[in-house]
Amino acid sequence: MEQQYAKQSRCYKTSRVFPTDVNNHNTLFGGKLMAYIDDIASISASKHCRENVVTASTDSVDFLSPVRPTDSVCLESFVTWTGKSSMEVFVKVITEDLISGERKIAATAFLTFVALNDDQRPVPVPQVIPETEEEKRLHETAKHRAEMRRIRREQSKAFADYLITDFPWE
Repeated sequence: MEQQYAKQSRCYKTSRVFPTDVNNHNTLFGGKLMAYIDDIASISASKHCRENVVTASTDSVDFLSPVRPTDSVCLESFVTWTGKSSMEVFVKVITEDLISGERKIAATAFLTFVALNDDQRPVPVPQVIPETEEEKRLHETAKHRAEMRRIRREQSKAFADYLITDFPWE
């Protein structure tokens, strides 16, 4: 089976926080940050497998510290684990106060992507080889997260059976 180092999928994105990016609390809109996260994670997934990818799930986004207009926001992403055609991507969000230089972890996220061929069918992806301590720790704990995703997906499908598809105005 083909293999790729985690570092081969590593991506970075740094942005300034502008007044139009903040909410009524004067912090970055969570949805804006989530869009940044999905964007950079999809690039890491594509770099890992060199195929088209789709977001299968946003497994978790944990907002740990607010992002303020005096901050820059830097996202770092890489593939931490792979299944047959799926890839878990980790995204770390670091803020830096542009005046003081203080840095904080503002958020972490895990997303799952599936590699697709031209017929939109899942295709095998290379296994990932972790090298750094951070990569190894994330790789070691990935099987547990994969099992939690599987359980949550089954629960979501069962829950969907109880939901109605009629619009309230019909």
